[in-house]
Amino acid sequence: MILTYPLNFGTTIWSNPSYWSDYPKSAPPTWITFLGSNGVQHQVIDISEPDEITNRGSLQQITYRYTTNYDNDDFPTFLSLSLYNIQYHAVPPSVELSILRPDNKELLLYRSIVSPPRPNEIAPFIRYSDSPFRINLSGDNSVSSNLVLALNKDLDEKLLVQDIIGSNEKIIFGTFEQNSINTQKALSGEYTIIVKFLIHDKSDSISKIRFVIGGSTYGFIGTDSLGRDLSLGLLFGFPVALLIGLTTSTVTTFIGTLMGIISGYRGGKTDIVIQRVCDIFSNIPLLPILIFLIFIIGPKLWLVMVILVAFGWPGLTIIVRSMVLQIRSSQSIEAAESLGASQWRIMLRHVFPQLAPFIFAQLIFFTPAAILAEASLSFLGLGDPSIPTWGQILENGFRTGGVYVGFWWLILPPGILIVITAMIFVLIALALEPIVNPKIKKI
Repeated sequence: MILTYPLNFGTTIWSNPSYWSDYPKSAPPTWITFLGSNGVQHQVIDISEPDEITNRGSLQQITYRYTTNYDNDDFPTFLSLSLYNIQYHAVPPSVELSILRPDNKELLLYRSIVSPPRPNEIAPFIRYSDSPFRINLSGDNSVSSNLVLALNKDLDEKLLVQDIIGSNEKIIFGTFEQNSINTQKALSGEYTIIVKFLIHDKSDSISKIRFVIGGSTYGFIGTDSLGRDLSLGLLFGFPVALLIGLTTSTVTTFIGTLMGIISGYRGGKTDIVIQRVCDIFSNIPLLPILIFLIFIIGPKLWLVMVILVAFGWPGLTIIVRSMVLQIRSSQSIEAAESLGASQWRIMLRHVFPQLAPFIFAQLIFFTPAAILAEASLSFLGLGDPSIPTWGQILENGFRTGGVYVGFWWLILPPGILIVITAMIFVLIALALEPIVNPKIKKI
């Protein structure tokens, strides 16, 4: 599934609020309903095939129907209607939405006419091809007006539009005892969604109709305050975390090893210069430099990785240098020098193989450190907002008050994944330690 994600997933999907408009906001995982919690199942209903086509004089009515079972004691969190890719050739078509309740009452919810042709526009006229036309049925004034007209026929207590606006879903999916809105409760049963598309030309068409019954739970991990599916963000963040950890650790290990071998073997002024550079980088505070560069260049993932590499290699260089100083005095190195081998050949063929096991173990150790460092920086708001990472998801959960309002699914999943990934690499490094250092092997 990760391979199917587009490369621009962060900008076009994850950071695009319109993409998540049909998802519930701050919804917990669906599986909590099995633990005794109440929840409304989220339903996204896509209708593309008409149920009936009838002629009405010179007009043609295309009717779409979809029946769904609603079996919940709670009301939906929201209702929405979306129209996709409408095409007409002369007169704009009209769209009408109604819903047939389990008590056989049909409520007219919404009626609209597609926007007319623009000046100098040539037929066929295409609407809502790039982004759908979406209406929030829960808070729309026209929907409230239609509901008031329909319900006032049966209620003793007359309703006003301001009485129900913003909570139209409670009227649509509710019933009343003693003809009063104050004793409203959810009505379970089969609801039929009816969409009538009235066209003036038989070649006019609509590609898809979407009706959303907003739920109070969603998915395996839930959604954040923008309605984004956290399971998608965390899944996309997994290869990003590996990319950050492995790339940063590999480059850091390569530079640190190379500088350490050169410094320890050649000595002299070369050793002094390299060690003073290491001292300078080791004593520069990382966070202020990073904040300054992000302010100048902008929050970029590559910048974070470059900074982690720049300030990560000096420590390894110092350790490798001390090991090379011991190796340089060995008999094998002296023999290679007496045979006239070049310094680069000795460093590559004789010094590096003795350091390779230790260097490989350090590479494994650097990987979780890089992942934790990026997560920490993203948690501070210094990460790249165009690429979802575990640290950014964790930071968004804290920023939106997930801790204070009890939205644990915004905090625990990314935090647990960061800890588990770091522990896996640490355990791998610990398992390799007896191989790297035979002295600590168990007898």
